[in-house]
Amino acid sequence: MTPNELFDLTGKVAIVTGGAGDIGRVYARALCETGSQVVLADVKEEPVKVAAGELEADGFAAIGVAVDVTRQESTQAMAASAVDAFGGIDILINNAAIMVDLPPFGLSNMPVDEWDRVMGVNFKGPLLCTQAVVPSMTARGGGRIVNGLSAGGFMKMGGIYGVSKLALHGLTANLASELGPLGINVNAIAPGLIDSDSGYASLPKDSPMRAGLEMIIPGKKSGPPGNLIGTLLLLCSAAGDWINGQSISVDGGWIMRL
Repeated sequence: MTPNELFDLTGKVAIVTGGAGDIGRVYARALCETGSQVVLADVKEEPVKVAAGELEADGFAAIGVAVDVTRQESTQAMAASAVDAFGGIDILINNAAIMVDLPPFGLSNMPVDEWDRVMGVNFKGPLLCTQAVVPSMTARGGGRIVNGLSAGGFMKMGGIYGVSKLALHGLTANLASELGPLGINVNAIAPGLIDSDSGYASLPKDSPMRAGLEMIIPGKKSGPPGNLIGTLLLLCSAAGDWINGQSISVDGGWIMRL
């Protein structure tokens, strides 16, 4: 294969959850530009339809659907929409997450309903979405699943958000082991500090914590969502055929796992 062929996704069908958000929109456009037909899914129905409409206006094949990733019937309906629109599913990007509206509690005094709310979206959601797409991926001979992690999942003081992402790291490895024999590779991307509206809402530009983190990052301190595209396309394309069960950090060296 030529380099262009290695990253070509022509004819593939991808679902991107959290499709109305900063990273979701960037992911969806990158997948479209490399040949995929894309389903953008989000709990915010109107914004995700607008995001899909923008791609359609540029000549890409895309639809927007509403999904509540914490409800099995909703994730199953999302998968059915992809099959109905484009004939099947080859790629799932589990990008939906609660990152900004986090409960103002420590783990030692976390109300159970707040724990369930965050874990429901950040951990249970990727599992339910995966379960929803596996039948179609299997019927098509395999597929790719990419989970959205975070550098915060590999450091102390990450709170409920960090715990949810570390749990998803474990889920990624276990699903890779289970689904690999079916031709389905499961990996994850763990971004560092993101320059976006949602990133700054989570950790403001003038936050002392952001400044402290930047001091310990040996390479590039932060980047826009577009800096994640290379890793995304690697994991979704033929170029990543031999990559399975990995959580890849894209963070300038913030997290180094030996």
